[in-house]
Amino acid sequence: MGLKGVPLGDFLIKQVVEELKQELPSLKTFVTLSPVPGFMRWLAQERGKEASDHVAEEDKALLVLLDGPDWHLDAEAAKTLKTRLLPAVAAYLLVPRTESGKPIDPVARFHLGNGARLEKIHWQSDLTPKGVNEGAGFMVNYLYELDRIERNQESFARNGEIASSNSVRRHLRGDFLKRFKNHS
Repeated sequence: MGLKGVPLGDFLIKQVVEELKQELPSLKTFVTLSPVPGFMRWLAQERGKEASDHVAEEDKALLVLLDGPDWHLDAEAAKTLKTRLLPAVAAYLLVPRTESGKPIDPVARFHLGNGARLEKIHWQSDLTPKGVNEGAGFMVNYLYELDRIERNQESFARNGEIASSNSVRRHLRGDFLKRFKNHS
């Protein structure tokens, strides 16, 4: 469950960073390696729509490869899927929102709400059964830049603005990329 539902998440993140800085003064970069637990459920919904805003129609036919039990172990299937799934997971993390205007992914909401920046998407980094079933094997980095935490946190709370790196945004399809071109 991690810190799900813990209102002290912000305090805990800052406390951990402070403790790490004291124990390891040379440590300058604070980054998580986090799961993407709702991605496959969301992707299944998008695949089921007649017209998805987030998954290209031509990709839907290839995404049937995900229906095989060991698709992630098949090198050809994985290679084909990677080019289709990277734009989809980037869209999942950046575009669809809850009714309150926050990202639909609970892990993203936690880290972004605590001032992190969505830094990098990692393909086939969690090949446990749970990681494959829930997140297609993806994991992501959330970067906590000490001089930007409060600014990111405030922009997220006030405007739902998601701090994200060029590395993440470049995976978006062109129509979504325009929305995030100026955010860093």
